[in-house]
Amino acid sequence: MRQRAFLLLIFALTLSGCGEQYSGRYGAGYQPGSNAPTSLGPNSPGPGQTRHAVAILLPLTGPRADLGQVLQQAAQLALQDNSGPSLDVLDTGGTATGAAAAAQAAIAKGDSLILGPLTSPETASVAPIARRAGIPVLAFTNDTSQSQPGVWPLGISPNQQIRRLVAAAQAQGKSQFAALLPDSEFGQAMATALTKATETGGLQPANVKMHPPGMASINTAARALSDYADRRGPIEAKIKAARALGTPEGRREAQELAKTSIPPAPFNVLLLADTGEALQEIAAVLPYYDINRSAVQIIGPSLWAGPSSGSGAFSGAWYAAPDSSMRTNLERDYAAKYNAPPPTLADLAYDAASVAKVAVGSRGSDIAILTQPGGFIGTDGWFMLQPDGQVKRGLAVFKVEPGGPELIDPAPQSAAAPGV
Repeated sequence: MRQRAFLLLIFALTLSGCGEQYSGRYGAGYQPGSNAPTSLGPNSPGPGQTRHAVAILLPLTGPRADLGQVLQQAAQLALQDNSGPSLDVLDTGGTATGAAAAAQAAIAKGDSLILGPLTSPETASVAPIARRAGIPVLAFTNDTSQSQPGVWPLGISPNQQIRRLVAAAQAQGKSQFAALLPDSEFGQAMATALTKATETGGLQPANVKMHPPGMASINTAARALSDYADRRGPIEAKIKAARALGTPEGRREAQELAKTSIPPAPFNVLLLADTGEALQEIAAVLPYYDINRSAVQIIGPSLWAGPSSGSGAFSGAWYAAPDSSMRTNLERDYAAKYNAPPPTLADLAYDAASVAKVAVGSRGSDIAILTQPGGFIGTDGWFMLQPDGQVKRGLAVFKVEPGGPELIDPAPQSAAAPGV
């Protein structure tokens, strides 16, 4: 279930943005008060006043109803002590039309805040309705193109992961980035994230090659990315010339030249995003084109946390993800109440409901709390909701090892840290 939930968030991206401008109460004119992050969870400070309601928009029917149930349970767990708002649970049916109807129902009920919906298309349909009503939305998608004032996608995004990895690589003195990525929606999202991160970091543009499925396509893309022809070409030309002499000396020279090391690859960090069989194929191809793993740091997606991802083929590779030690309380309380461990997706609903518990008082939601510069410390670590709808996250960096992931760089706890 953990892997399925993460795959939904990562691969269900819809990358079309919403061009509508908004200048209402979620603009940059707010001056939040505290620079210290607010810790979320069972002891989150509730408003201590008349209870208001917040809505949670979930696919309680349709093909994703099982995920909707997980999200509902996690949100209810966060609010079970009754010190925060009550929860209006509304079914989207897993469709954009259903999500829009649920948002309209939430507004008609007078709900102060909307949690969810789950996917990018649903969020796109809810956003204009909620913004016209001045209702904040904490969505569960990780599609950052849905970010806009008053609408925050809470899912852990490719942008957040890649920013963290680029900063970690820079801290190790590495500055030449390349990527070999699947020609898919997820691969394109990772490519865009790398381009943005290297530009923001003042680095030279990353060399990105996309590959369709299949070993032949991977081989062609890896050869082009490694600049193998130009690196090996001068040596091959000398070998050919030595053999053309037709003498014993020429043959000996050709044999010695064949042992010559070729120049290193034109990058020292390589981003991959494949999993499974395709990742195994890439692991077999890279050495053939003299991509030296001791000189090139491999980085990849948080999906590599799972053994079934095939990341074991790249021992020593890095990925950025939440520190699972932060989930201890949620794991304990969720298992006690529902007799099952919480899937990864549950974190988003639990943290969103915990934020609602902090923000919603007798007069509705307090946007200054939502966008406080200190952010929040939740189940997946530190995060901050920015006035423009972007979400910053403090992710840890892990190294793939045969015995399991090794934490090599702890998660940042503030916006001042590199890579958030």
